[in-house]
Amino acid sequence: MRFVMVALLALALGVVAMASDVTGVWKASMQGPDGQSMELVFNFKADGAKLTGTVTSPMGELPITEGKVDGDKVEFTVETDQLKVVHKGTVSGDTMKLSADVGGQTMELTAKRSAS
Repeated sequence: MRFVMVALLALALGVVAMASDVTGVWKASMQGPDGQSMELVFNFKADGAKLTGTVTSPMGELPITEGKVDGDKVEFTVETDQLKVVHKGTVSGDTMKLSADVGGQTMELTAKRSAS
């Protein structure tokens, strides 16, 4: 029984260790409703499978909620008074491909890890 517990603990730690390291600053550009390009700056903080942080845009800074990391997959939500944006994506090295669901419309964006 003791061996089984140790093996399960090692497996669980291995799964956490395999999660992508998303902590840090990531930058992406997207086209706004007015057709203008705008920069988004994601400041992620990963703690195991939990993902928190902020996103900064020309409209200000908003908290990231309901965030999680599962291997190379990320999922998080950003909310304003008017809308809720659910992001789902995949991390590969210093690139994060995201789909943002905004009121039934999906926008695709690519975020790159930033040195700052």
